[in-house]
Amino acid sequence: MDRFSILVGDITASDAQAIVNAANTTLLGGSGVDGAIHRSAGPDLLAECRTLGGCETGRAKLTKGYRLPAEYVLHTPGPIWRGGTYGEAALLASCYRSCLELAEEQGIETVDFPSISTGVYGYPMAQAAGVALKAIMDFLREHELPRRVRMVCHTEAAAEIYRQTYNMWYAGEKAERLLSPEGGNA
Repeated sequence: MDRFSILVGDITASDAQAIVNAANTTLLGGSGVDGAIHRSAGPDLLAECRTLGGCETGRAKLTKGYRLPAEYVLHTPGPIWRGGTYGEAALLASCYRSCLELAEEQGIETVDFPSISTGVYGYPMAQAAGVALKAIMDFLREHELPRRVRMVCHTEAAAEIYRQTYNMWYAGEKAERLLSPEGGNA
């Protein structure tokens, strides 16, 4: 799908209209991506987050981006991995869907995601990639906004897992488009 890509980078330097923060339920900052976003955005982000009353796991809330290049931050608390039998996959999918729904409601055209819950929350990367990609691709098939979504991985190893998962499940769609008369050149 031309509206989706996977790359390695620093999400705090993203040129997307909105970036996603893999937050905790307090929305008051933490470690990993959450801490990096709060540090880069500056104290005004924390001040706004204090007015939001936290956020449930699997849901999303929107703030301004303040000192970030991104205009907005979509905050979503992912699930803590507890072995996979406590609804973690459904909660993780809900994180991605909730962010995309909120972006669509706000007219946001470009969104960059980190790999939610795969840091200190311990979600296995390969399983998280499958859940994330299914949620994103299903949403993009049915909605015009956002126009561009990227998975911004912190390491090449993480990006490779996302690429392999994408190629396993979605490469067929790309090949069909390339082989069709209106698909253009590869």
